[in-house]
Amino acid sequence: MNLNKVAAISAMLAMLMAGCTALQPPRMETPALYLLEAPPAAATKWPQQDLVLAVDPPTARPGFDTPQMAYVRQPHKLDYYVKNRWVDAPSRMLAPLLVQALEQAGSFRAVVRTTNPVPVDLRLDTELIRLQHDFTTQPSRVQLTLRAQLYDVKGKKVLAVREFDAAENAPSEDAYGGVLAANRALERVLGQLTDFCVAESAKR
Repeated sequence: MNLNKVAAISAMLAMLMAGCTALQPPRMETPALYLLEAPPAAATKWPQQDLVLAVDPPTARPGFDTPQMAYVRQPHKLDYYVKNRWVDAPSRMLAPLLVQALEQAGSFRAVVRTTNPVPVDLRLDTELIRLQHDFTTQPSRVQLTLRAQLYDVKGKKVLAVREFDAAENAPSEDAYGGVLAANRALERVLGQLTDFCVAESAKR
C-alpha cells in the first residue's frame, strides 16, 4: 500500500470519527438544587386553644408553580435560572414548613394535614402569589408573597383572609444569594402567618 492510500484512509477515518462525535447528544449539565427552609421559631407563649387546625396543600399562581427559580430584570417579564433550581415546586416545599411553624406555636391541640381523617375545627388555605429574585433594584432582593385564608369548619364561615409580603436583600447577585434571601423572607412570613392564625382563631 503506497503512502497516498494510507493518507487517504487515515483522513477518511478521521472524518468518520469526527462525524460520530458530532452525532452524540450534548452533555447536559446537572443543575444546582436548593431548598426552601426556615429555622425553628423563637419560643413564644401563646394562649392554649382546644382546636384542631388542618393545613391544606399550598397552591401557587402561574409562573411560580414550578421548581424553576424565577427572577425579573424588567417589569412584567419573568425569567428562570438555567443552572439553578429548587428541589421541588416552592408550594410543595411550603406544606411541611407551615405545619411545623404552627405546631411550634403550641396554641392548637393539633395541627394536621387535610389528608388526615381526624375531625378538625379550622382549616388553613394558602396560595403562593410570588417568589422571585428582583434585579430591578440594587442590591437585588427576593420578594415573597403568601395569601392565607382561615376557615371555621364547624361554623362554615371564613374567619379571616390576609396577604403576607416580605422582601429581603440578597447578600450576593446570583442564584445562591437569592436562595439565602428567600429563606430569610420565608422565616418572616411564617412568623406573621402563625400570629395571624392564633389571633384569628381566638376570635371564633
